[in-house]
Amino acid sequence: MVMERLNFAMLTATDRYLARLIFVPMVATLAIAAMLLVLDKMLRLFDFVARLGGPVDVVWEMLANLVPEYLSMAIPVGLVLGILLAFRKLALSSELDVLRAVGLGYGRLLRVPYMFAITLTLLNLVIVSYLQPYARYGYEELDFELRSGALGASIEVGEFNNLGRSMTVRVESSENNGRDLGGIFVRASSPQGRTLAVTAERGTFLATDDPDTMIFRLANGRLIHDQPGFERPRVLSFASHDLPIDLPRSELFRGRGGMHRELTLPELADIQDDPTAPRELKAAAWANLHYRLAETAMMLLLPLLAVALAVPPKRSTSALGVFLSIVVITTFHKICQYGEDVAALGRVDPLLSIWTPFVLVSALIVWMYYHLAHVPGGQPIGALERGFGKLGRVMRRWLPWARRRAPAG
Repeated sequence: MVMERLNFAMLTATDRYLARLIFVPMVATLAIAAMLLVLDKMLRLFDFVARLGGPVDVVWEMLANLVPEYLSMAIPVGLVLGILLAFRKLALSSELDVLRAVGLGYGRLLRVPYMFAITLTLLNLVIVSYLQPYARYGYEELDFELRSGALGASIEVGEFNNLGRSMTVRVESSENNGRDLGGIFVRASSPQGRTLAVTAERGTFLATDDPDTMIFRLANGRLIHDQPGFERPRVLSFASHDLPIDLPRSELFRGRGGMHRELTLPELADIQDDPTAPRELKAAAWANLHYRLAETAMMLLLPLLAVALAVPPKRSTSALGVFLSIVVITTFHKICQYGEDVAALGRVDPLLSIWTPFVLVSALIVWMYYHLAHVPGGQPIGALERGFGKLGRVMRRWLPWARRRAPAG
């Protein structure tokens, strides 16, 4: 009885120690991966909003709507690297050999990694099922409002912008959230043949009592007026000129569900029974449903992949397993994306284009883990390390810049 209690206490302490080793790199990797994705998108959004002269606050709202999508991509990477780096540390410090010597096999040591994996899988399932579709719709709505001018950003800097059917505006600079403009060119025409061309150093939009009309107040410019009956166009220089503009009617944004990525998992399944849904939408929704499920299901195999790639051969400190883990995750993700695109076109069933790669990758992961845990002397990445070692020797032999210099003296 006393020995059983001692063994239980030892196992509990081992679990806590392993959990600490996994948690820190997992959270750090997840945060770094998510931030890199957000920063890359943030630069493009700032450029996009600046060209449209929109408010800066809309960038943060659009980025917030992209966080669920980026989290669903970063969580698998954080999970596999957290487990891999923890077991790699145990292997390099010989602690893994000690744990196995006292009777703790790989199956027992995977208890804590699978606690993390199951928790993050459920979290990722919630994200891709509900949070990501609603966030995607919110992002598309903000993009529509930004382009249509509902956010005060309908004038794109450096481009010719059409305000209705009869007016074209081009500006060189935009400040104060699009209200103060510089380097202005305006051309307006009427069905009766009247044309008006205006250039001005600066201008600003002013509201009127009529919600469908606003005043474009121009300063320090020149106006050219022409219409039938004029012998020659009239030219006018002005210090200040008010130009009325009839605003185009802003369209309402479509309802959610116009794109299959904006549908939740239950809605993706229900749309197959909707007789009014277009055939193209049904095919895209069916493919996207299988894509989300396959990506989520793969997370349950990541602990086996991480452990199989974490343990290097004896007397080796190679980090090849870290590189291979990223390659496997990225390759599987891209293959599933391609399978979804092909299935969305109706060319092939997603059971074949998505789940066949899933089965093949799963079989490879299980085979690697089995050889590490149950085959004496089994080392899944040993052959790859030997191959890379031979390649390195060949490169040092034939490429002068790859040769190592001998120590002086």
